[in-house]
Amino acid sequence: MNHTNASSEQSELLGPALQRYFCHYLIAQRNLSPCTIAAYRDSFKLLIRFMEHRRGVKADALRVADVDAPCVLAFLDDLERQRGNGARSRNSRLAAIRSFIRHAASADPLLLPVTQRVLSIPLKRFDQTEVGHLTRSQMQTLLDAPDPTKPTGLRDRALLMLMYNTGARVSEIAAMRVGDLHLETTGHILIHGKGRKQRSVPLWRKTIQLLRQRLKHSDDSSQTPLLPNARGGPMTRAGIAQRLRQAVGKAAKSDPSLLNRHISPHTIRHTTAMHLLQSGVDLSVIAMWLGHESIQTTHQYLEADLKTKEQALATLESPVLSQTRRTAATPLMQFLEGL
Repeated sequence: MNHTNASSEQSELLGPALQRYFCHYLIAQRNLSPCTIAAYRDSFKLLIRFMEHRRGVKADALRVADVDAPCVLAFLDDLERQRGNGARSRNSRLAAIRSFIRHAASADPLLLPVTQRVLSIPLKRFDQTEVGHLTRSQMQTLLDAPDPTKPTGLRDRALLMLMYNTGARVSEIAAMRVGDLHLETTGHILIHGKGRKQRSVPLWRKTIQLLRQRLKHSDDSSQTPLLPNARGGPMTRAGIAQRLRQAVGKAAKSDPSLLNRHISPHTIRHTTAMHLLQSGVDLSVIAMWLGHESIQTTHQYLEADLKTKEQALATLESPVLSQTRRTAATPLMQFLEGL
């Protein structure tokens, strides 16, 4: 569908505005981390593809004013209906669009009416879901699913082990390079987290063994992806999620409790946190392990663990206590109890 109007025709082309936004604003001025840049980039790749289909024009012909409120609302609805995105993903995409349109309006006051309408689109509220995690037995079955005798299977087993060992975000796993791995003394890996924050996480011996086996089949350059895809490039979030789904499908044949469960990379992160907590690790240490900015974020695992314990207690029959005969209260005691 072709859609042009006076304000759209007068506004700047979308391409140059986006280039200026990313290069001069996000990278040069705000110095945002590569993970944040990648998240914003993915949002606009999805938006532009949607706009090309909706407007019936090529990406190079789109203008900033085309990113108006009706278009953004339709895009957000498409994310939920067609791509199955939840409220969190929807809100994340909207935040990126808001940031861009606000920046574009600062250079072109004529965009202010468009900007105000886009900025008035509210974030979608959602219920806080219970933290989902796997049991130790389920996690072990999942780790055993890939076939380590095959290069792809060895890579996938190392991937799952590294995800469980570190509790890293999927974006952090995708960004890992060979140079981040340190095996000289005590094995650990450097994780590049949100906001350019870095943290080191120790590695189990089994994780180190798998990674050493994996590196025998890889270039040892420091910038080489630690867990590359079939073309030798870094795995994407979608690629990691796809390999996890394949492992879950195979593991479910051995453990039926994994059938019909939605297990995402974030589920593995939750599993790491819960198993650390159940092993007696302090919340402050878990917060540093996961790269949480605030320990309040880590409290969700404590609440989830308490709920698990309450459910376990409910299955235990309460003992029957013998009743003791109470003596009649004296007037003085009756008075005190009545206060």
